[in-house]
Amino acid sequence: MKRREFIARSLGLPIAGLGLQLAVSAGPSVASPTAGHRVLDLELLDADRQRPVPARLYLPYLTNPDEPVPMVVFSHGLGGSRMGYSYLARYWADAGMASLHPQHVGSDSNVWRGNPIDLVQRLQSAARDAEALARAQDLRFALDQVLASDHGRLIDVTKIAVAGHSYGANTAMLVAGAQVNTDRANLAELKDQRIRAAILISAPPLLGQGPAQQVLGAVTTPTLHITSLEDTINLPGYRSTVEDRIAIFEAMKRSPRTLAIYNTGGHSIFTDRTTRSGPETSARIKVATQELCTIFLRQSLRFGHARHANSPSPSNQTAPKSTPAELPDSREMQPGLQQWVYRHKNLLDRFVAPEIQ
Repeated sequence: MKRREFIARSLGLPIAGLGLQLAVSAGPSVASPTAGHRVLDLELLDADRQRPVPARLYLPYLTNPDEPVPMVVFSHGLGGSRMGYSYLARYWADAGMASLHPQHVGSDSNVWRGNPIDLVQRLQSAARDAEALARAQDLRFALDQVLASDHGRLIDVTKIAVAGHSYGANTAMLVAGAQVNTDRANLAELKDQRIRAAILISAPPLLGQGPAQQVLGAVTTPTLHITSLEDTINLPGYRSTVEDRIAIFEAMKRSPRTLAIYNTGGHSIFTDRTTRSGPETSARIKVATQELCTIFLRQSLRFGHARHANSPSPSNQTAPKSTPAELPDSREMQPGLQQWVYRHKNLLDRFVAPEIQ
């Protein structure tokens, strides 16, 4: 492949206004019993690759080995860090799930450091096939290390999901079973059999690999796709819109898939930043996303009670509604998802859920 390999061409991340986490140094481990969770910073090193994999682990505060909890492994976007997407991690931990956030040192916040003139070159280097491969390996390594540690006794190894935003969604797709080939490796081999579900937020296409169905048709794990009408990515000579997110969703025909398209909010609204959409819109999108992800995880990983303090329960979902701006009939949906749809209907342009089996 040429200079901009398939991941580079698929990222479509603008140089300015990315809404991704800037350089942040990790603080000490903190305990938040009142918030229902604790946060641990892990300084991991993959000796085989001579690659640091710092990670942040969110754990429900009262977790114990007798009642192990599910875990979500989250991959940050280009220029992010383990510190990012804390609004999701904290919510999941308060909802009874661990959340593991490895930092990808080859495409993390360091890309923003150095001479601004070289920024484009640094971004392109961070998006090469070698880094795409390394990011997927980071997820596997971080997961391996946590499960092998004392913390591993707190995790239910049969209930593990992967999630990611933007470049991180690409990484999540690789781990979930996307089949792509590069000059360096067959990335199809990166599928992790421990992954039971995947959350793909603002996922760019994996270009240069043939039809999307060929690349993504083998994914069989349940997937949740989240985007917005304004989820547009721009680079010189490259543009990616919400239509690309929908194409990814439609290509995963073997996956029990759910799609939520908000009617407002840009590409960076799914990060911790407030963004130019303003604090009110940003907060509403984040709350809706927290809740939907938790419902999806409870259903896909099959855990939790009918009700939870933070989120509605999982449920069998209704047949797809393919018309934009048309919401499912409440009679066709069980309470958890039904309540989410109607609570946030003013934010939704389109919602599609799996057929009842």
